[in-house]
Amino acid sequence: MLVVVCVKQVPDTTQVQIDPVTNTLIREGVPFIVNPYDTHAVEQALRFKDRFGCRVAAISMGPPNAEATLRKALAQGVDRAVLLSDRTFGGADTLATSKVLAAAIEKLAQEEEVGVVICGKQTIDGDTAQVGPGIATRLHFSQLTLVDRVDELDLSAKKIRVSRKLEGRHEHVEAPLPVLLTVVRELNRPRYPTVAMRLESADAQVEVWDNKVLQLDANGIGLKGSPTWVSRIFSPERAKGEMLGDGVHDPEGAAQLLIDKMLEKDLLAL
Repeated sequence: MLVVVCVKQVPDTTQVQIDPVTNTLIREGVPFIVNPYDTHAVEQALRFKDRFGCRVAAISMGPPNAEATLRKALAQGVDRAVLLSDRTFGGADTLATSKVLAAAIEKLAQEEEVGVVICGKQTIDGDTAQVGPGIATRLHFSQLTLVDRVDELDLSAKKIRVSRKLEGRHEHVEAPLPVLLTVVRELNRPRYPTVAMRLESADAQVEVWDNKVLQLDANGIGLKGSPTWVSRIFSPERAKGEMLGDGVHDPEGAAQLLIDKMLEKDLLAL
């Protein structure tokens, strides 16, 4: 069985700034990292490999420099890495992105049975959490999102049981294979690659598939195949703060001023 893990190269959002004139991201000098949620997806795929002996393939859609992201996955123990890179893929929204990734997984499945696909819950640059479910829908796979624990993977019965982290509660779900999981950070702690694996990954092959390989309709992928787009990015304006009273020498008076201000803005009901 083949486990496919989807990873993405994203800008380090702690260092992203917005141009106040053009309202676009300033990408110059901003380092790229592996999407943090995807590192947990890679770790879970490798744990399946350690336990069941299955092979793991990592795929990523992005520009040529996204190869570095896949090499990090190879250094951790992934068996195969495929970069989906073509100008035709550029400018894709989540719908078009899921279409390309699903097509790549289908191509991998022609060589080896794909039992599990694992994605991070979401990417930190888009925060949509739509690509994983989009892939599952296109592949007609079972879909289990927000997974924070894998309780059982039964390859003979072809089923999986997981825990899903929801707001204020957990949900325990069983589903048949093939399945797509989207995972949260609580699932595991990613391993560190050994020095030997780092050196080996530097010489490992990263396959590059363009649209000549996938043979998708150019009008249905990339910018042309994206029904949504970002028209503007901006930093929300924040109202200037206000000092109310003297909380040190007159805390009761300051508290009353705060209550009056909240009542004035309908933020407090008495």
